[in-house]
Amino acid sequence: MTHSPDPFDDTIAGHMERSGVNRRDFLTFCGKLMAAAPFGLAITHAFSVEAVAAGLEKARRPSVIWLHFQECTGCTETLLRTSHPDLADLLFNIISLDYHETVMAASGYDAEAALHDAMDENDGKFVLVVEGAVPTKENGAYLTIAGKTGIKILEEVSSRAAAVISIGSCASFGGIPASGPNPTGAVGIDTLVKNKPVVNIPGCPPNPYVLLGVVLQYASNGTLPELDDKNRPKFAYDRTIHEHCPRRPHFDAGRFASQFGDSGHNQGWCLYKLGCKGPVTHAPCSTRHFNEVVDCWPIGIGHPCVGCTEQEVAFRIPIHQTVEIGRAVPPDTYPGIYGQSAAISPLATGVAGVIGGAAIAGGILASRKLGTRTPPEDDGSLED
Repeated sequence: MTHSPDPFDDTIAGHMERSGVNRRDFLTFCGKLMAAAPFGLAITHAFSVEAVAAGLEKARRPSVIWLHFQECTGCTETLLRTSHPDLADLLFNIISLDYHETVMAASGYDAEAALHDAMDENDGKFVLVVEGAVPTKENGAYLTIAGKTGIKILEEVSSRAAAVISIGSCASFGGIPASGPNPTGAVGIDTLVKNKPVVNIPGCPPNPYVLLGVVLQYASNGTLPELDDKNRPKFAYDRTIHEHCPRRPHFDAGRFASQFGDSGHNQGWCLYKLGCKGPVTHAPCSTRHFNEVVDCWPIGIGHPCVGCTEQEVAFRIPIHQTVEIGRAVPPDTYPGIYGQSAAISPLATGVAGVIGGAAIAGGILASRKLGTRTPPEDDGSLED
């Protein structure tokens, strides 16, 4: 590498060089990183390996403290399954994970000492990642660790952090613990932390590369990504599942699975009628699948999206209940599946004329409240 080793320099590139990584392997690593987490990274603005390498040569390894509260550890499990980079690269080269109850060897008093040592050594500079909701009823008595409530631990640690990342739907919005009747008074982290920037990365589980993108942007230039009104990074949550769903053409053509296992379901038709929340769910699942396995995400394996990244959808609306659709008509850039041989009502024709350029099938959907197209073997329409 062109980077000069310095014992006091803890940049990502410098650390890798001291670990024996040569320039060729470093560039290979940068290529994998760019492919895995291209969104949100200021260092990948040029979308080239050289740009990533130049950024990592300057980016310092951030200290990360990871806390667990009311959760199932599924968010940590998804982190363990990254491969570009893998967990070893992530922990030893990209970040300095100084406290994490699940993956650390220490326990008891040693674990508590590790937490306080990490805060003292990186006071005001570390990134706090929180997994799980925090119970607030009875002054937080439903969760205590080392004799302290979750509320107290969060207050102590977040007050000394540079930024806070809520990983998963439980930490972001309360998730499953906060679903009715919410007996513990569980809340998301940004309900309690008001004096630090908080980034929400909802999902059940979230994609680990979104976390990586946020941390690397912070490491490279000390900034956090642009956030939406729910404190989610826009680079990952700016579009709905519906916009990039591989089954979207079937939706536009009015072809829907009516029940699991019917002919429409077996042919990969749209899952909206089965309760898919994709039209109202902002998430990167349709473009960034899990575990680097193609189609490893709910819709990819034939199940409707449950809206786990949306505060008012997941764990509040029944899985198989349909949601309102704000835009039933496809843009004129989408090709239709069917030709124009099907009979079209005058009303549908009028709608098609008004929308000017949208597919005829989309006009039918809009005029009939998503249509009554009958597939060859069974009724896959939205109307029974």
